[in-house]
Amino acid sequence: MYVLHYAPDNASLIVRLVLDGAGIPYRTVLVDRSQRQQDSAAYRALNPTGLIPVLETPAGPISETGAILLWLADTHQLAPAPAHPDRPVFLKWLFFLSNTAHADLRTIFYPHQYAPADAHRGHGEIMSARMLRHFALLETAALQHPRLFAAATPLGTYTLALTRWSALYPEGGPRWFDLARFPTLHALARAQEARVETPVIARAEGLGPHPFTRPEQPNPPEGSVL
Repeated sequence: MYVLHYAPDNASLIVRLVLDGAGIPYRTVLVDRSQRQQDSAAYRALNPTGLIPVLETPAGPISETGAILLWLADTHQLAPAPAHPDRPVFLKWLFFLSNTAHADLRTIFYPHQYAPADAHRGHGEIMSARMLRHFALLETAALQHPRLFAAATPLGTYTLALTRWSALYPEGGPRWFDLARFPTLHALARAQEARVETPVIARAEGLGPHPFTRPEQPNPPEGSVL
């Protein structure tokens, strides 16, 4: 059985949605960010960067969200196989989500890591405009490749997690994202919420009854988001 090291409403949410959506057995281990457990020697032995998530597998621990999703996709046939004509499209958008969109979104959440204090506002404006362009590309991709971006798939869940976080974080910051502007992604959010596993995960992580269509600040029963 796999072991998912998670924190509520962190990138582990993406992996959890894929695992549950595919009916893959696993158990969770909380990484309590309020206690800085991600910096513990035990966790750093699994992932030297200290980032969440880590998935323990029979092949060893895997970190980096995109790498975990690619490994699960190939191991459990959750995406086009290497010889399939849709494989290049899948890889392109998986790496775009991981290396570009997710990476850019982090700079909005943690501006102190990327810009001096007096530049935070301008940095946020630039990066939020950039993210909106990313979501426009994802909207088109989801429209053109609905099976690749379906609910519970690696691309679908990754995209929805980014829309959720864009609507919520940083807490107290200016709101710049409106899912209604992207009708294909909005339909994907409704489809994900209609799946049986979504409310179970939402309760476990305190995400509220509509975690993607009407996101609200999480109130997890255990652990800390930040």
